[in-house]
Amino acid sequence: MKHSVRFKGHESFIIREGWLNKGLREVKKNPKVFFENYGADALGVGPNMAKSIRYWMKCSGLTDERVRTITRLTELGEMILRKDPYLEEMFSLWVIHCNIARNRELATVWQIFFNEFDYEEFTREELEQKMLELAARAAGTQTFSSKSVKDDCEAVLRMYLKKQTGKGSPEEKNVSPFGGLGLLKETEEGCTREQPGLHRLPSEILLYLISGMERAEQGINVEDLLRRPGGPGRILHLRRTGLMELLEQIEGTGKIVINRTAGLDMVYLPEKMEPGQVLQDYYILRGNSYGFSMKNSSNREGMEVWDAKFREGE
Repeated sequence: MKHSVRFKGHESFIIREGWLNKGLREVKKNPKVFFENYGADALGVGPNMAKSIRYWMKCSGLTDERVRTITRLTELGEMILRKDPYLEEMFSLWVIHCNIARNRELATVWQIFFNEFDYEEFTREELEQKMLELAARAAGTQTFSSKSVKDDCEAVLRMYLKKQTGKGSPEEKNVSPFGGLGLLKETEEGCTREQPGLHRLPSEILLYLISGMERAEQGINVEDLLRRPGGPGRILHLRRTGLMELLEQIEGTGKIVINRTAGLDMVYLPEKMEPGQVLQDYYILRGNSYGFSMKNSSNREGMEVWDAKFREGE
């Protein structure tokens, strides 16, 4: 069964610093914000940029629009707004990344790139060529524009390749906070996948992904965690050693059990756990005290400045 696919829903804009923060605040104040001139007036941007903010919030799992003419914050959106309103916690960015990278319906190229595109090193031309092939397979009989797929490929690179901001401009227009996750690196020949620094990757992110995966009798093979679409190996670009190090951290908390008998590494969840429970445990029980925070003072201090700069337009 083919799923619906979507290309270039972002209006050519990647997620920028401050966008999701602002969107959360405005949706909370007015659930009809995106249905009043696309939200452009409330957000202080042009209509196309406002549409992009709305799109990225849906892709990220922060908003729900199942009720027509109303945008509601999801459980995740509510928790981030209350507990991490400036997106200072790395955990928040990683959860949003995971949601986008598994969202085949709304962010098809992102889902394909992180789950099906197997190149470790690639040029832009190789990326576009292979992604067009994979997109056609995903779309089935649904028509799509090859230019839209190529534009999405470029957006993936702009979103995840780290850029240096100008010295006096922390709010530089094309900078995405996701470049700081360390998943892609630009090389002289093109790009390469990177395993992120484990010190910047909360182990709870693995638990968030594992809790949403299908598993037999609550158990799942480590090889599946590495290779299965939607699993931590794919979504987080983890190698086996990095995966095992993070799994052992979780095992130390009693949330999982690793069985290493007969040369077959299996991971078991002693109790039934859902992704929503992982979010609650982090934000409600542990919150900002956990210590996996970017602690970027410019985030909070810059929000007032950003509100003014944000209104300068596209």
